Amino acid sequence: MTNNSRNTILVVDDEEGILEIAQEYFERRGYDVYTASNGVEAIKIIESVKIGCCFTDINMPEMDGLELAEHIRIIDNTLPVIVMTGYPSLENTIRTLKNGVVDYLVKPVNLEQMELSLRRITRERELFVENLILREEVERRELLKALNDQLLSRMDELNTLNRIMEDFSCSDSNQDIYNKIVYLSMEVVKADKVNFYIYAGEKSSFFLQASTNIDDIVSEDISPELEKFFIDVVADDKPCLISKNCGVFGLTEDIESFMVVPIKIREKTFGIVTASVLSKPNIYQTKYFTDKDIYYMSFITQKAASAIENTALYGNIYDNLFATLYAFVAALEARDSYTRKHSTRVAEVSCNIGKIMGCSQEEMDVLSFAGQLHDIGKIGIRDDILLKPGRLTDEEFEKIKEHPTIGSDIVGQLGLWDKEKSIIKHHHEYFDGRGYPDGLKGCVIPKLARILSVADAFDAMSSDRAYRKKMEKEKVISIIKGCSGTQFDPEVVEVFLTIVDEVWPHDS
Repeated sequence: MTNNSRNTILVVDDEEGILEIAQEYFERRGYDVYTASNGVEAIKIIESVKIGCCFTDINMPEMDGLELAEHIRIIDNTLPVIVMTGYPSLENTIRTLKNGVVDYLVKPVNLEQMELSLRRITRERELFVENLILREEVERRELLKALNDQLLSRMDELNTLNRIMEDFSCSDSNQDIYNKIVYLSMEVVKADKVNFYIYAGEKSSFFLQASTNIDDIVSEDISPELEKFFIDVVADDKPCLISKNCGVFGLTEDIESFMVVPIKIREKTFGIVTASVLSKPNIYQTKYFTDKDIYYMSFITQKAASAIENTALYGNIYDNLFATLYAFVAALEARDSYTRKHSTRVAEVSCNIGKIMGCSQEEMDVLSFAGQLHDIGKIGIRDDILLKPGRLTDEEFEKIKEHPTIGSDIVGQLGLWDKEKSIIKHHHEYFDGRGYPDGLKGCVIPKLARILSVADAFDAMSSDRAYRKKMEKEKVISIIKGCSGTQFDPEVVEVFLTIVDEVWPHDS
């Protein structure tokens, strides 16, 4: 094996496939390639072989890429290190600067990009070493400043990419994503206007969904010429960058620079984003979009496509979870004809009380969900106890008292609904602290659980049960009034009494 360090590289990554592909690619181009699956293996190679450049992943077992870079700086501070990562962040960028890393590639990294970076870094290393030896201190400082400026520029780029990823990671609806596409694009590429259109492929039509110009959304029609141009961009399957001299018909404004970038989901065009720089007669220097702007816009559309797909997938999963849980409740209530539809009625009464008490829409949604599932824990109680027609023994009642905790655990396993889980667990707590499972007291009991407690007791008394017939309205009202301040929150009872006639079963 030759020891010409200029053509000798080390690739460090814990993914064997990446090592194999990189090794084959660079060896075919005349490089001597060493590979290592972590920093510890890499150090052993560097100590025994003269390496010209080191590519390393950040996240690896035993010794990660940043620790490796620090060791390399101690061993040989002239050996350039290029970091590759799928999770760029400001913190990691700053750490790489401190550890002597000379380039920072964001995964997925193509091999041509790696080679271009290698050639550039190799040339820069040769100049760097030459200047360390031959040039005066001023020249060395200038070179270091240039490298530092370049790294700072890369850091700015990484900050922008990180910002884009963070913005789309917290989107909760498709329209929110559409709005972020246009406003984030306008900010990043310094456009005067950005539009997002959904593409109806079967009709070859485009429908405006978001714009930084509200007038566009109101008028929303696009000319046939512009629509044909958009169709051509979709057919070419790549971004398009033009100036006003290219003769694009259908653009109503006086535009200096115009960009169209398709959004694809699973290889199918979902929509397009357009960005415009408008003509400004009194401006000395006009901005024109560049390939870097195309790069940023393409990155935005890729992240937006992932967010749109994830939102749709999450919505389907969410709906399926609801359906599954409600099916559990239906199966549970089917075991006992006397309690059929009990959970639905409790949810309705709870929401009626919550509305009068000024609950927010989020609280109303939580009440509805928790009301539907408040007794789901009874699925873990034996039928001979749950359906017993007579009085329960103390031991049997202790088993019944487990159902709020069981229900809370069932919902908690899904990891989605912390508030609902708390309400389900505490809907049998008493205002005076004598309830179960935790003996909470007063306002320590979640407000929505206090509402659900009254609704649950009301429906239990106003409907037939295996061990008794439903009670008369006057008796139910009397019991609930009598338990105000002991079992029930007085404020909730007061509100409930104003709607009791409205929610009393119509078949009575």
